[in-house]
Amino acid sequence: MTWHIALKQTKLKPGKKKMRTVAKKMVLIGQIEDSYFATEALCRHMRWPLAYGGKIKDGCIRCPLHQTTHKIDDGELVEWSPFPFWPLYGKLVGKLSRQKNLKIYQTRVKDGNIEINIE
Repeated sequence: MTWHIALKQTKLKPGKKKMRTVAKKMVLIGQIEDSYFATEALCRHMRWPLAYGGKIKDGCIRCPLHQTTHKIDDGELVEWSPFPFWPLYGKLVGKLSRQKNLKIYQTRVKDGNIEINIE
């Protein structure tokens, strides 16, 4: 288990998220109320950066591009590429890549820094 400093705790406000490179991995770090989370930074469907328009709601993060949704606590896939503007297109595009869960990283606060466990 290796903990890496991701960013200062004061640099992340509640409800916000930031993309950072930590231990050569792109990660998304966010704050919900008084807790922090970290996931891989790119959507598992079309590799879109989740920091750019990704919505967090009901314990899930939703990609702004094709609306693929994952649980933040364990990365479990909730909905795969529904693309609500053109549902048939979403289903077709969803078949182009294999359904995958989002990688989740443990977080902790130490000495005023948000740290991420990257194995």
